[in-house]
Amino acid sequence: MRRILVVDDDPMVCAAIEIYLERHGFDVTIADGGDAGLRALEDAGFDLMLVDIFMPHMRGFESIRIFHERAPTIPLIAMSGYAFANLDSPAPDFLRMALELGAARCLRKPFTPGALLALVNECLAEARSRFSGVVQSN
Repeated sequence: MRRILVVDDDPMVCAAIEIYLERHGFDVTIADGGDAGLRALEDAGFDLMLVDIFMPHMRGFESIRIFHERAPTIPLIAMSGYAFANLDSPAPDFLRMALELGAARCLRKPFTPGALLALVNECLAEARSRFSGVVQSN
């Protein structure tokens, strides 16, 4: 069973992701913030991480950078629902910036369950092919 770590401070988002992914055969661990996520990462082996970009106590991209540094081989999907007050102003592309810090993919909130599952499966398939390539070359 594939293990997924979900790090998000919104309990409703966590519950929805957990229920949906468990229905599709995944073992899901929820961490309600960056510190809890880092503790969970140290205690268990995960196949994939879903990490919210903006959380209290671990602001901005610090969480993406730290999670990727601690577990560089685990695919990380960065999530963000950040909304700008003035849509006419030029806004930084936070999800693109997350990719530059090590995220494998990005998911803009709100997202559909189908989009979540497709992205999770895509990242896991890429990680499997990368791993099998490393094993075969040794």
